[in-house]
Amino acid sequence: MPFLKHTFRDQTPLYVFVAVLFLVGVIFGALMVGALTLDQQQDLAGYLDNFFVSIHQGNVNESHSFFDITMLHLKWIGLIFILGLSVIGLPGILVLDFLKGVLIGFSVGYLVAQYSWKGLLLALLSIAPHNLFIIPVLMISSVAAITFSLHMIRSRFFMQRNQSLKRPLTSYITLTLAMALLMVGISSFETFVTPVLMQWVTPLFIKV
Repeated sequence: MPFLKHTFRDQTPLYVFVAVLFLVGVIFGALMVGALTLDQQQDLAGYLDNFFVSIHQGNVNESHSFFDITMLHLKWIGLIFILGLSVIGLPGILVLDFLKGVLIGFSVGYLVAQYSWKGLLLALLSIAPHNLFIIPVLMISSVAAITFSLHMIRSRFFMQRNQSLKRPLTSYITLTLAMALLMVGISSFETFVTPVLMQWVTPLFIKV
């Protein structure tokens, strides 16, 4: 598939750009922690206290969580796919990558700021493992979407008007479906394995 070859091998600048954008989002998200008001910090702390107790007691509806987590990840992949089909959606793909970085940066930054080394340990066990797979999947999906969108611009608005989009579109759909299947597997890990990892450290956070 020529389109996939371009996506994985010839789009290094795009991968670097998306990675840098994500890292900027992580930094921005971490800096946002310092902007929280005292009330917001107390609300988050109260929510986390209840969450830690639930995890420690094993009160997690895994089937319900799996469905919710899977749908969340698939919606993210689906939105990137849809934005890639339209030229005007190109900036939206970049916004999603930046937003994902912000969410991870804020989560890790808050845990570290609130709980110091214990928060870092929790982040390493609860946030890092599945995101080590989610981030590459989102990057591949984003670069594929950007590449397809740029391909449409070249074929429709420049000198390649007669070039067919059938093969690139088929490759784009195939890649997106593959990424969606990977997300289902990652969701399984996040649902059934991550809570077990978190149970190892939640006793450190439970107030006696």
